[in-house]
Amino acid sequence: MSSSRTILTAGSFALIAALMSGPTQAQSLFSFLSEPPRAQPAAQPLVEEEAADEQDAKLPARLQRQIVDYKSAEAAGTVIVDTPNTYLYLVLGNGKAMRYGIGVGREGFTWSGVKQITRKAEWPDWYPPASMLKRQPYLPRMTSGGPGNPLGARAMYIGGTEYRIHGTNAPSTIGKQVSSGCIRLTNEDVIDLFNRVKVGAKVIVLPQTLEARARARQQQADSLAQPVSLKQSYAPARESAAARAWSTIR
Repeated sequence: MSSSRTILTAGSFALIAALMSGPTQAQSLFSFLSEPPRAQPAAQPLVEEEAADEQDAKLPARLQRQIVDYKSAEAAGTVIVDTPNTYLYLVLGNGKAMRYGIGVGREGFTWSGVKQITRKAEWPDWYPPASMLKRQPYLPRMTSGGPGNPLGARAMYIGGTEYRIHGTNAPSTIGKQVSSGCIRLTNEDVIDLFNRVKVGAKVIVLPQTLEARARARQQQADSLAQPVSLKQSYAPARESAAARAWSTIR
């Protein structure tokens, strides 16, 4: 009995001493009452695909969005697609226009005419048209809107056609003739255009020219003729998901 009182008294003195000495020692004394430390989540690595897309996003000076002199009898707000030169002009009036670099239809898929914007959508879902599915039956029947969607951040639907003016996650295709007839801009540019253009706006698509078609053929031949280094042959750069998606869409 006396030994139990001695142990209890000693424990009491130890408790009082710990409390008087400061919170640090008191905390260590009662550490068995605290919760065990929680494991911290591992740091997530940077997404290589996003970094690759950002590197590709820089356009040549002529294809960057800019206000230019542009004489036109069309009313302000009219969209004019200069297919041969891969430009889209938004008429501002007073002899000015906002010019955007674009990607246009490849050979056999260009078109021309006067239409209207009938619908606009942010981060639209993509439903490949029947004609595209006939050529490429392996394509998904629907792709939800988002960074991996071929239509990019915005889409403006051209009435009476299956074509759209839309964004792209493959900015390296701007200035080229690569699509199945749609007009594509970088995501940054299509957002800017989307905010300026109204439903009902007039769209004029100019026809392709023989000179532009020959120029596109020469560009394709030059790209195929470029030498490939040993490093590129044995260790090619990783292709982004967006680039892989675009390479299958013809």
